[in-house]
Amino acid sequence: MTRDTNRSPEHRFRTLAVGSGPNGIRPVEGGPDDVIPPLHLSTTFEWAGSDEITEHAYSRESNPTRVALEDQIARLEGGEHGLVFASGMAAISTTMLSLVPPGGHIVSSDSVYSGTEKLLTEILAGHFGIDIDFIDARDPENVAAVADSDTDLIWVETPSNPLIRLCDVRSIADIAQDHNAAFGVDSTFASPYFQAPLDLGADVVVHSTTKYLNGHSDSTGGAVITDDDAAFENLAFSQQTGLGNMLAPFDCYLVARGIKTLPTRMEDHEKNAMAVARFLEDHDWVDRVHYPGLESHPQHDLAAEQMSGYSGMLSFEFDGTLAEIEAFVEGLDIFTPGASLGGVESLIEVPSLMIPDEVDHGPATAEVPENLVRMSVGIEDVDDLREDLRTALP
Repeated sequence: MTRDTNRSPEHRFRTLAVGSGPNGIRPVEGGPDDVIPPLHLSTTFEWAGSDEITEHAYSRESNPTRVALEDQIARLEGGEHGLVFASGMAAISTTMLSLVPPGGHIVSSDSVYSGTEKLLTEILAGHFGIDIDFIDARDPENVAAVADSDTDLIWVETPSNPLIRLCDVRSIADIAQDHNAAFGVDSTFASPYFQAPLDLGADVVVHSTTKYLNGHSDSTGGAVITDDDAAFENLAFSQQTGLGNMLAPFDCYLVARGIKTLPTRMEDHEKNAMAVARFLEDHDWVDRVHYPGLESHPQHDLAAEQMSGYSGMLSFEFDGTLAEIEAFVEGLDIFTPGASLGGVESLIEVPSLMIPDEVDHGPATAEVPENLVRMSVGIEDVDDLREDLRTALP
């Protein structure tokens, strides 16, 4: 499936990703017109003088390499403002702390990354007195039932980690608007190529750039994109300048380089994931496959409506014991056991075996089945991927 959405009045997504054209990645003021934006490692920059505007003075506040990446990511999402931070969790915590006052109210989907769940329950609720309502956000009516005039933020992941559940972004955006609440979407699993939450009504979009945006498993970072001027100023001042929570120039350079191939990579991820999902769906040792591209996914129609592709993330429920699951994982050659995702290589994770402390959720969040296996399907030859699974499965 090819993304045809035009995020710019002049350029389509692939052109924006490469950074070509007059509105592409901007060169440094007064410098050469580099085809590839240079890496600026300097922590400080020369004062321009009292009669000139000093665009960059100190790298915590502004760095040319970081500004170029932030502009690039904002254009990909069709947003006015982009900010990049030291990790995906830094981007999420930055957003929540900036938009929600102490003692405020957050409505969150109950299917979220375990790090997000711990941030909400242990830090925001535990240290800032913020009231958190976890609900099954697959049904917008559940969101409407707990959101009210005191709600500061509605938060969802779609697709979610690791259950691959979806939320109806447009419907929840309407609910947020009714209550004058901010609406944030973690769109990491979809990437900007396959989903555009701002177009659907979200106020803020968050990505872990560690994953698909970088795409090569060699940089940790996070991004926040918004059209809201006030939210942007608050995020930029309080979190980047004030707390120093910014992405280092070298990581910015790596992410910008990775973004250039994002469209091509995402199409290969999706093609391979669909083939792997169909293979697993027909296997005797697999109870259920969670992949929105499959007609069997209960939210397949919603995925087809609000996404232009289904990405490379899936999970499935193994019909066997934990010992048998571990033997299956150890028998794989191409799929590498690992906790991250979104790189060009295929990774596999069994949360209950590999990160048991992170999946031991309380009653507020959705239960992760003990036999759940999560896969980040890479861009290797699809026949090799299927053969790897065929050989390792009982």
